[in-house]
Amino acid sequence: MLGQDEIERYARHIVLREVGGPGQAALKRARVLVIGAGGLGAPALMYLAAAGVGTLGVIDDDTVSLSNLQRQIIHATPDVGRPKVESAADVIGRLNPHVKVEPHQFRLTAENAVDLIAGYDIVADGSDNFTTRYLVSDACFFAQKPLVTAAIGTFDGTLTTIRAHETGPDGRPNPTYRCLFPEPPPPGSIPACAEAGVLGVLPGILGSMTALEVIREIVHFGEGLVGRVVMVDARSMRFTTLDYGWDPENPLTGERPTIRALAEIPG
Repeated sequence: MLGQDEIERYARHIVLREVGGPGQAALKRARVLVIGAGGLGAPALMYLAAAGVGTLGVIDDDTVSLSNLQRQIIHATPDVGRPKVESAADVIGRLNPHVKVEPHQFRLTAENAVDLIAGYDIVADGSDNFTTRYLVSDACFFAQKPLVTAAIGTFDGTLTTIRAHETGPDGRPNPTYRCLFPEPPPPGSIPACAEAGVLGVLPGILGSMTALEVIREIVHFGEGLVGRVVMVDARSMRFTTLDYGWDPENPLTGERPTIRALAEIPG
């Protein structure tokens, strides 16, 4: 049930035919885990909180640094040195007191990922490295949870939704993250953000799109991104969507799977 204050707060959602009262109630019931409170996670958390997602989990073992503030908009100058999960929780509390925040100030590992993810309805991955992305996607498969995953480069980004634990309308398995990216790039081949740089507004765009896709997955409207990847080119302001499918050779859900338990991927 939505209280009177919530009805007023979410009025612009409730008048939307695609959302309405039932959709807003579904958002209130939802439990969403956001991986990372950095450039991608910051706007995702803020828009999911504003939208009325009832419970937001956020996992990040890092603290706020001054160089974060060019893009990680959930943190501010006085937060430098604070744990990111604490800073994020404070902002969410001020933005929407109806949202419960569950901070997890530790690093996601093969040992804790499945148990943590199992406590949520959907996962939004805003991590900044391939090791964590493969770990999260594999853990979501084993926990049987949907995943919305975004990534950015210096001037480009991608977004897709993974439901690898389900089958598609054709009866074939839905594609996994490993169907889209079979192997991580060789170590050192892609420079880190601190070395290559990143356009500050870019993670805001992809993080907001992540929140939109999570909301669409919860409320069930529009065409989802399962089997589709959106690519954003900030230099030319182009948005391109490509289809991809299940790879029978992928080691997780392929015809001869070799991954039987969760393990971190080197690199």
